[in-house]
Amino acid sequence: MNGPGPLGAFLQARRARLRPADVGLRDLGPRRRVAGLRREELAQLAGVSVSYYTRLEQGRSRGASAEVLDAIARALLLDDHEREHLDRLASGARRVPRPRRPRPEKLADETRDLLRSVDGVPAMVLGRRTDVLAWNTLGHALLAGHLDFLDPEDPARRPNMSRMLFLDPHCQELYADWKRKARAVVGNLRVAVGRHPENPLLAELIGELTMKSPQFVALWGDHRVAPCDAAAYELRHPFVGTVTVTQQTLSIARSPEQALIVCTTPAGSSSEEALALLRQASDSRAPHAHGVGAPEKSPRPV
Repeated sequence: MNGPGPLGAFLQARRARLRPADVGLRDLGPRRRVAGLRREELAQLAGVSVSYYTRLEQGRSRGASAEVLDAIARALLLDDHEREHLDRLASGARRVPRPRRPRPEKLADETRDLLRSVDGVPAMVLGRRTDVLAWNTLGHALLAGHLDFLDPEDPARRPNMSRMLFLDPHCQELYADWKRKARAVVGNLRVAVGRHPENPLLAELIGELTMKSPQFVALWGDHRVAPCDAAAYELRHPFVGTVTVTQQTLSIARSPEQALIVCTTPAGSSSEEALALLRQASDSRAPHAHGVGAPEKSPRPV
């Protein structure tokens, strides 16, 4: 096996983040030659042999019982999200990989109906690797008005929200706190990799971002794991100015690997008024199509 693999890399990264004082061990100060805990210290805390833990971290062991994983998770002080990620990586390490290129994701009719029903707020449907499968008029105008509305209809041209965040200057300028949004996206990608360790399209995306974005490389190497559930972001929109929205991720029962992203604002807020202005401008220029709304051109600053 070449390299430690996803499981070993995750264990190494989390071990490096711990200091002896975090787990009640003596810190020998500058005499320590490794960042974080030594393998021997982690193995002792988890109650496993050093040789066994070393094989696990180096990717030379495919089997780890639930009890061993529990012990390692406690020793590494993993939170619930990280513990689930550890389980997924360990499960993936046990399977014999059967690489195959998945078919392009499709939007179910029920999901398209759902997207149309929330047309009053910015919304989009993302696939397993954050490809945009569809967006409504307001979601397109708010987050990616510089792109063609119909791009998600063609798998070869589909926008990818992770790629856009790191490689598209428009998206980098859109978020006032870009670094916080980037950390959230990378944490969510870690979850996706744990769920689909052999997905070649996801691997291609990670490879592309690694080659083209030093910022992504720095964040990816941290191995933080966190799903994007709900978070408020201040946006600097070129047409309506500053607007603060809460981006919420909703699961889709019929398509569990897809997610509905909606952007909400507090009732009566200036951000709600800004979205109403954006919607009015978008509707005035948009001939509706495909049951969601397809603008010819998104609104631009005047």
